[in-house]
Amino acid sequence: MPHSLVLNILPQSPIPSHYLTGRHLHALFLTLVSSVDKPLGDRLHESTADKAFTLSPLQMSKTNLPKTRGNKNANKLQYAYSDTIAAGTPCWWRISLLDDTLFHQLTQLWLNLNPQHPWHLGPSDLFITSIQGTVQSTQPWANATSYQTLYELSSDSDRTINFSFSTPTAFRQGKFDNTLPTRECVFNSLLSKWNKYSGMKFDEIEIDSIFPSYLNIYTDVFPDSRSIFIGVVGEVSYRILGEIEPDQIKQINTLANFALYTGVGRKTPMGMGMLRRLNYEIDL
Repeated sequence: MPHSLVLNILPQSPIPSHYLTGRHLHALFLTLVSSVDKPLGDRLHESTADKAFTLSPLQMSKTNLPKTRGNKNANKLQYAYSDTIAAGTPCWWRISLLDDTLFHQLTQLWLNLNPQHPWHLGPSDLFITSIQGTVQSTQPWANATSYQTLYELSSDSDRTINFSFSTPTAFRQGKFDNTLPTRECVFNSLLSKWNKYSGMKFDEIEIDSIFPSYLNIYTDVFPDSRSIFIGVVGEVSYRILGEIEPDQIKQINTLANFALYTGVGRKTPMGMGMLRRLNYEIDL
């Protein structure tokens, strides 16, 4: 069962911008895990395989966001900071868990969360004041559902898929990164994670029937403490064309809905590749 959890955070002291990278937030997540299960935290730290979780960059609440103009930034999340986040600034942080076992191993963390217990991000103290784990009208990144329900509720007739690439996304191809969100890169990434974690393996999907119909994308830098990555951000629409069985359409729509939890491409445990399906038509 995939979970997309939003942790509401209140910094008790300023957070310098160089502690807002994916590497530092990854370390904070491992600290949370180790607080209830140190062997699990150690295993997650040492693992180099695909990991059963993703993390977002730290997000300031909307009232604290810098103003943006036009549609280019409508669904973009924050991932690069030049200024310190001031103490007392309400923030949120998304953690997605793809494996039920991992979620249950962390049950004590969720149940016994003390909003007055400080956690540390670099030199800063943070309070985790609450956790949102179900769909919210004001928080599209919070949700939870079973893999079976995700499949059952996916349409077998909807041929339009609108995606928002909300943090820079890149795909590893051989020795190098590719920033173009081709149908093969996006849907094979989703298919691989679905087959690994869902227990409902799709043998193959009709990728040749998926065609991009609208793109409003640009490349941007995703900074990290030791490297700089480049990825694509923006909106892409795909259309399912041609003669294709309803079950195949349903599988493609299932993967599109699954994208909220898993993201796509490289460095999703560091905040890259955050992706969600838009529930409205993109204004062409």
